[in-house]
Amino acid sequence: MPLAQLMTPDRLAERMDEPGLVILDCRFALDDSDYGRRSHAQAHIPGAIFADLEQDLSGPVRPGVTGRHPLPDPRALQATLRRWGVDQDSQIVLYDDGPGAFAARAWWLLLWLGKRDGVYLLDGGFKAWSEANLPVNSEAPEPSAGNFAGHPDPSLLIDAETLAQRLEDPTLALLDARALPRFLGEVEPIDPVAGHIPGASCMPFTDNLDAQGRFLPPEQLRQRFEKVLGGKPTEQTVVYCGSGVTACHNAFAISLAGLGLPRLYAGSWSEWITEPQRPIA
Repeated sequence: MPLAQLMTPDRLAERMDEPGLVILDCRFALDDSDYGRRSHAQAHIPGAIFADLEQDLSGPVRPGVTGRHPLPDPRALQATLRRWGVDQDSQIVLYDDGPGAFAARAWWLLLWLGKRDGVYLLDGGFKAWSEANLPVNSEAPEPSAGNFAGHPDPSLLIDAETLAQRLEDPTLALLDARALPRFLGEVEPIDPVAGHIPGASCMPFTDNLDAQGRFLPPEQLRQRFEKVLGGKPTEQTVVYCGSGVTACHNAFAISLAGLGLPRLYAGSWSEWITEPQRPIA
């Protein structure tokens, strides 16, 4: 079974009273860091706990050294998960507004810490839940402390130096999750340098979704990624984006397609460009 799993709004509604269920609201906006917290306070899926991309799902930014959303300290993340009531055997459902980019970041972090079973993305997110006329409220849950104990898996990551050494490696498939104009360097609304890592293929994460914002069927996702992978081993494939967030969406989609799990360059473009000697295209 692929590590990536989806849950429909109707299925989640049926499971709301199950013991051990943890729902995390991962809504966020890159241009308004308080958006997710405000939205959660106004209305969320009953019982959901707010997970902030920058405060909970990222570590401190070190200007000129890290990217915009470095990975959190594993011990701090473990403590946060316990505070949210996560146990070793918890069933966890993650959602954001709909596309799944921020929820996929939480999914990848749980995977990194060893939580491989019972983690789902809500397909279509809060938008799909609302469109199904399912209940919401503004109550703040008070979970009991959980007992989750995780250990980071370094095999899921690649750092900038190792990636730079592999750019000429014929077995490397390097996938950029950003939109084509940013990939081409035609526009760059966030980072101070435009372009992409040499040798990368543009694979916008939004193309993993259908017109309704739901994930494409696994077979369609398989076809999409196999065209680019060209038979190269998935475990040698590297996904990246602007800051290591939307790249997790491609990792989720590749797993959902049954192709295995790529490695994440967590620093991504915003870290790559902190070293002027690194090549850009």
